[in-house]
Amino acid sequence: MKILLPQNLLTFWKKLTSGSTNRKIFGAAMIVGMGTLFVKVAAMFKELVVAWKFGTGDALDAFLIALLVPSFMINVIAGSLKAALIPTYMQVREKQGRKAAENLFCGVTFASIGLLTITTALILFLAPLYLPLIAAGFSQEKLDLTFRLTCAISPLILLSGIQIIWGGVLNAGERFALVAISPILTPMITIIFLLRSETWGSFSLAAGLICGGIAEMTILGVVLKRQGISILPKWYGLNPEFIQVATQYAPTVAASFLMCSAIIIDQSMAAILAPGSVAALSYGNRVVSLPILLITTGLNAAVVPYFSKMIATKDWTGVNHTLKYYLRLIFLTTVPLTAIVIVFSELIVSILFQRGSFTASDTEVVANIQNFYALQIPFYVSALFIVDIIVSLRKNYILIWGSGLNLIANIAGNFIFMHFLGVKGIALSTSFVYLISFSFLLFFALNFLKNIEKTRVN
Repeated sequence: MKILLPQNLLTFWKKLTSGSTNRKIFGAAMIVGMGTLFVKVAAMFKELVVAWKFGTGDALDAFLIALLVPSFMINVIAGSLKAALIPTYMQVREKQGRKAAENLFCGVTFASIGLLTITTALILFLAPLYLPLIAAGFSQEKLDLTFRLTCAISPLILLSGIQIIWGGVLNAGERFALVAISPILTPMITIIFLLRSETWGSFSLAAGLICGGIAEMTILGVVLKRQGISILPKWYGLNPEFIQVATQYAPTVAASFLMCSAIIIDQSMAAILAPGSVAALSYGNRVVSLPILLITTGLNAAVVPYFSKMIATKDWTGVNHTLKYYLRLIFLTTVPLTAIVIVFSELIVSILFQRGSFTASDTEVVANIQNFYALQIPFYVSALFIVDIIVSLRKNYILIWGSGLNLIANIAGNFIFMHFLGVKGIALSTSFVYLISFSFLLFFALNFLKNIEKTRVN
């Protein structure tokens, strides 16, 4: 009974997650995973309020289309910033000291603000051209609402970019819990706007996003300041460290662009099949995406700082050992999880979705799609883990090759498997793509580490 006391639990947790790098990565991944789970629970409650207030009406349609391009740019432009910065930041901090790392951080922040501002301006300038294309069925009134919502949402690109950079630096300082839990503010604030603003319509959703983003950024900024890290953007010129970050950023953006495009391709190809195929594909991926998100978010936050530190100190034996250790752990964990999802697939879908317009025949279709999507879990998680290592090694050009291969395999797989299985074939194609991606990335990672070992021996 003694171990159940909070103090004893804390002591047990510290012993479990301290000492070796593997234990530290496990502890960080667990903290981030639990934080992400809490955020997802809050987001689920927000979705319930959104469904209650808007249903499937025009206001929600307009908001979702308005969010589509900004979300894509956040994933591609802003999401690549951390991957490019943190490995070099850790290297500079280990070799040149904290002040040099802070200067790099401030310089990258300054350049990022300029890049994200230009991206936001381009989205607003081009919105009258691309919105009629991606919302071809909208009336003029609905299209005008979509444009106004795009304008309201657009500051999110800059806010998200800054949050990602600041969160990455905090993770590099092993402040994982705060970065993981701070996104809970956005759904909570959005719920308040939805319940309090009766006349704002879908603009209450936009207000929740922007105010939540400001709140998250404020908290991260305060914690950085308390750690003695300046958050003021300042240009220090094109020094070698900044050029190294920029060199890694370009291929990361290209790889992210190709990966995000695959989602659009899947939905577009599903749209040419029977009515309801796009919705069925979306439902089939929802359950599978949750454990993937929890595991990969935790690993991503933990792996990059620790691997970057080992690489900066040239601890190649540690890198090799940790890579193989966590790949075994991932497969030992995710293969049984995959089996559970497949065995209980129909039960899971019926409990979650089968009510109202969602019939028993829909449950059967979605459960079959979910089975094929579940096959990707071990390979997706392992591939993302290896991506984090490649980013830490600053070999991001490999990601472009891998993403290009994925895109070709995705299109070809969709066409082939759709012919025999219909919409289920798209899900099977996705799992097949991640098997190829895992194999490709693992080959390059192991080959690179083997060459380093040979160089050290010689």
